[in-house]
Amino acid sequence: MIYLDLFIGFLEVGLLSFGGAYAAIPLIKDVVMAHGWLDEEMLTNMIAISESTPGPIMVNMATYVGSEKGGVLGAAIATTAVVLPAFFIILIIMTVMNKFLKNRFVKASLSCLKPCIIGIILVTGAIMILKNCGLIFDGKIDILTIGLTCGIAIVYFGSRKFMKIAINPITLICLSAVVGVIAYA
Repeated sequence: MIYLDLFIGFLEVGLLSFGGAYAAIPLIKDVVMAHGWLDEEMLTNMIAISESTPGPIMVNMATYVGSEKGGVLGAAIATTAVVLPAFFIILIIMTVMNKFLKNRFVKASLSCLKPCIIGIILVTGAIMILKNCGLIFDGKIDILTIGLTCGIAIVYFGSRKFMKIAINPITLICLSAVVGVIAYA
C-alpha cells in the first residue's frame, strides 16, 4: 500500500508542479504532510538538504521520502512518479513544438504563468525565512538565525552592488554551510 501511496502522491507533485522545484515546495509539503510521511521540522530540514545537494529538489525529496517509507523500491517508485509527468509532457511538446509555441493563446498563457510562479517562489522563500527565524508558527524568535540570514543576504546582494560580481550559488551554499556549522556547532 505504501508503494501505491508514494506513486500517487509524487505523481501528483510531478503532474501539478509548474514553475520548477521552488514553486513545487508547497505542493510537496501538502502531499508529504497529508500522508504523514514527515513532520514539519524534518520536512524543512529535507528541503534545505535537497536544495544543497546536486539534482532537482523534487527528485531529491521524492527519493528521500520514498527511501524512508519504502526502502530502495520506495525511492525508485517515488522518484519515477515525480519525473514521469514531465517526461511525457516534454515528449508531447517536442513533437508539436513549432506549431504549439507559435500559437498566440499558448504565448499568452505562458506570459501569464511567469508572474504567478515568481509570486509562489517569493512566498515560499518568505515563509521558510520567517519559520526558520521563529517569526511564525512557534513564536520563539531565533536572533542567531535572523542574523545569519541577514548576513548571507548582505553578502549576496552586497557583492552584486559594490563588487559588481555575482557570487556563484555553489560558493554561497558552501559559505552558508560553513557559517551554519560554526554558529550552531
